[in-house]
Amino acid sequence: MIAIVDYGMGNLHSVSKAIERLGREATIVSEVQPLHSATGIILPGVGAFGDAMDALHATGLGEELRKLVQQGKPLLGICLGMQLLFDSSEEYGQHKGLGLLPGKVVRFPQTGYKVPHMGWNSLAWKNPNHTLVKELEEDYVYFVHSYHVEVEEPSDLLATTEYADREVTAIVARDNVYGMQFHPEKSGSLGLKLLEQFLTKVVAVSISNK
Repeated sequence: MIAIVDYGMGNLHSVSKAIERLGREATIVSEVQPLHSATGIILPGVGAFGDAMDALHATGLGEELRKLVQQGKPLLGICLGMQLLFDSSEEYGQHKGLGLLPGKVVRFPQTGYKVPHMGWNSLAWKNPNHTLVKELEEDYVYFVHSYHVEVEEPSDLLATTEYADREVTAIVARDNVYGMQFHPEKSGSLGLKLLEQFLTKVVAVSISNK
């Protein structure tokens, strides 16, 4: 079972439907305990970084996610959910993130480009041999965001896109932690393939831990 974390700021049902279309079981959870029986966890998100972290702390979900990741549970962050995986964000002040990946979230420049960055942009693989993206062709996916991640470790970067005259983090991965800045559930065939690749890895981890 895949647990989709509900902390009041996610596009839960579209993610759930996408997983069901791939023939997998997904359950929306808002409490700590159901996360323990999940084979993998998806952390979606739409909204402000600080509000999201406040909600995760208030429910105890943030600390539990950190513990489960340390125990080897696969976690995928989507859109704001990916940004929450990192150390900090400058969105409406300075806020600490979950600290699962080193890096910070910064705003796009406010002159010369539309913010938020909204629409379809092509991915460029940085590590095409990683199992999450291996044998997948570069294609367009759907973004909606005003802030983007600056990673500290280049090896965490699986894919980028181009916007505002800069290379923008699109997919990250380290061990059992994964993130996608775009919305894979709204990104056509490539988005679904990426979700399927994550789910395949989740199943592999689940079987190896039995």
